[in-house]
Amino acid sequence: MRLDGKVAIVTGGASGFGEGIVRRFAEEGARVVIADLNEAAAQALAKDVNGLAVRTDVSRGEDVKKLAQAATEKFGAIDILVNNAGIGHKPQPLDTLPESDFDRIIAVNAKSVFHTAHEIVPGMKARKQGAILNIASTGGVSPRPNLTWYNASKGWMITATRAMAVELAPFGIRVNAINPVAGETPMLATFMGEDTPQIRAKFLASIPIGRFSTPQDIAAAAAFLCSGDASMITGVAMDVDGGRCI
Repeated sequence: MRLDGKVAIVTGGASGFGEGIVRRFAEEGARVVIADLNEAAAQALAKDVNGLAVRTDVSRGEDVKKLAQAATEKFGAIDILVNNAGIGHKPQPLDTLPESDFDRIIAVNAKSVFHTAHEIVPGMKARKQGAILNIASTGGVSPRPNLTWYNASKGWMITATRAMAVELAPFGIRVNAINPVAGETPMLATFMGEDTPQIRAKFLASIPIGRFSTPQDIAAAAAFLCSGDASMITGVAMDVDGGRCI
């Protein structure tokens, strides 16, 4: 119950790593707000964890503003923000990705952090407390070829995490990131291009522990970083990667 009484928003919280984080936070005592484009899945999960589902396109400032308002009206002040929502692209040469795809990647993976900061950080500053967690990627540390623009967006998130941590520390707000290795989530097939035993074997060969990450792996790290147990940790981008970035 390390998060007992805390109010947490998890973007992209209806599936994959986000769902794992939502469930773990609820087990740790948090009241969780699930922000996701998939409203039906978010509602079903909210029912399971006695939380709140809010349909949200995190790339739109208006949607994020409504999310913050709904969370505050339902549960009160927001203690924890997890910027988990993200999208990728299929492996391809960097000079072939359509501009519209690039714009969407930046809007969801990067600009969303700007939007949530605008809406949620002021309240944390006023109360002199808060924890923000950005879900980045090992791609932002040790990029794979043909995923350049996704990798770049996650590198941006890691730098944003460190800059936010320095600026917000005097206000009692901690900001950290997690760098997951490829995981058993709906995005895995996107990164691989196609899901075949041969391509899986190629990906797994780069992970010393020998398996993909799971939502439970990421959720365990998230619960720690957002809890009082990590009160002296800020500006860290923790690799949860089975050794891939060694």
